[in-house]
Amino acid sequence: MLDASVKVTAARKAMRHIEFRETEGRGAGFPALVLLLALVTLAGVLAGHHMDVEGHHVTGMNNRIVWGLPHVFAVFLIVAASGALNVASLSSVFRRPAYEPLARLSAVLAIALLAGGLTVLVLDLGRPDRLVVAMTHYNFSSIFAWNILLYTGFMAVVVVYLWIHMERRMQRHVRWAGVVAFAWRIVLTTGTGCIFGFLVARQAYDAAIMAPMFVAMSLSLGLAVFILVLLAAASMTARPLDEGLLRRLARLQALFVSVVLYFVVARHLANLYVAEHGAVERFLLLDGGQYPVVFWVGQILAGTLAPLAILWWWRPRSRGWTAAAAALVVVGGLSQLYGIIIGGQAAPLDIFPGKEVIEGALIAGEPASYAARLPELLLGLGGAAVSGLILVVAVRVLRILPERLDEAGADDTGNVYGR
Repeated sequence: MLDASVKVTAARKAMRHIEFRETEGRGAGFPALVLLLALVTLAGVLAGHHMDVEGHHVTGMNNRIVWGLPHVFAVFLIVAASGALNVASLSSVFRRPAYEPLARLSAVLAIALLAGGLTVLVLDLGRPDRLVVAMTHYNFSSIFAWNILLYTGFMAVVVVYLWIHMERRMQRHVRWAGVVAFAWRIVLTTGTGCIFGFLVARQAYDAAIMAPMFVAMSLSLGLAVFILVLLAAASMTARPLDEGLLRRLARLQALFVSVVLYFVVARHLANLYVAEHGAVERFLLLDGGQYPVVFWVGQILAGTLAPLAILWWWRPRSRGWTAAAAALVVVGGLSQLYGIIIGGQAAPLDIFPGKEVIEGALIAGEPASYAARLPELLLGLGGAAVSGLILVVAVRVLRILPERLDEAGADDTGNVYGR
């Protein structure tokens, strides 16, 4: 016990020489990246405006599918925002000095992803000007009202955590700020999962396992996005990156993907066991057209088995393979959310169990059709571009990244990188 304390103390002493600085951005790459992100953001805003003015008939949504592709992007960004705080939590809450140099980047990425996700949600409401009503009149019997408080509260908590981390006089409080942020992110993601778990009107939802499954998804998706951002930042700013740190993140990624797979299997096996959900499971897994393809190819094969094969068995020694595994996890997450959000709405509704519905086939007994259109895709990509724009500007003007990542920190046993 004493030995472990000594190692942590030595590691924290090694942290004192870490120098954080802004990126210089002298070449043409930085302005070009900002311009590209700004153009995609503008395209998303214009797409949202077009949907607002013309109505949602310009999209693939209808009376049955009221949450379309923009919601897939929005929920992905919000869930990933919670998981992007993984590294900051490992540093501040679980006292792993190895991740201390990356805590600021972790917090900024969480803020950026949440802002992008909320931007998509606001523009996809149909009447974004009425957002003020939702923010001033709360119906606390609705999980949506609670989530407004959770989202804004999470943003505020992470901003405070980042400020404490960057202000030397306040750094003695960083652990408690990290604990609050960690607890809030768990509650936030639980609330997002409860949106679907509490919807009894859709037989593909209405499951308590949605809440812990979304927590697991946040850990996996957030870390995957963080790994991609870390590799891109190290490459674009010419900062050395310790390979040992990257391998630890890759192993952690494999663990989170495995946990998500466990919840997915448990959810579907439970639904197959319950007779009333049999038809929905057949639709989502076998005879639902595009949705079984999205599940088996996008989520299971590309988004789960392939990254697990790379991370567990092949144990990549190059950054390219690690980036590929993280990108596949992102693909799997988008596929999973597409199946949950859109597939859950498209599944036939058994409103009168045991009865044959002669009229009203539009709402009962028949699957709903959906095909995303260009405005929806642009709006979703626009939200992702908002996240990227916030992150790039923050890294440019704030001291987020350390000068070096190969000798700045220490591993979990207290050994300084590169020594």
